[in-house]
Amino acid sequence: MPGTRKLGRTSDHRKAMLRAMVTFLLENGRIETTVTRAKEVRSMTEKMITTAKVNDLHSKRQVLAYVTKEDVVKKLFDEIAPKYAEVKGGYTRIVKVGPRRGDAAEMAIIELV
Repeated sequence: MPGTRKLGRTSDHRKAMLRAMVTFLLENGRIETTVTRAKEVRSMTEKMITTAKVNDLHSKRQVLAYVTKEDVVKKLFDEIAPKYAEVKGGYTRIVKVGPRRGDAAEMAIIELV
């Protein structure tokens, strides 16, 4: 089935969760989450970095509409996007770390390369 994963949440909850996780990943460089969520977060994070590489007012407003913290947007445009100026994609890496203790969900670390 093509498209986004539903992650067992309503569309509003899912969108809010992904926005928060993308913001946190851009802020800290890495997060630990389930493999399925990591794949969704990767998709949106890569879109945000690609948009930020343009570095004009329109792209800043587009990123600000998604990322929840202004200082993270500043960091994205000033530090993260210039680092990937020559790269066409693949800004993130997902490393599987085994099952979670409580419910045995497959866990992964997603990080900026």
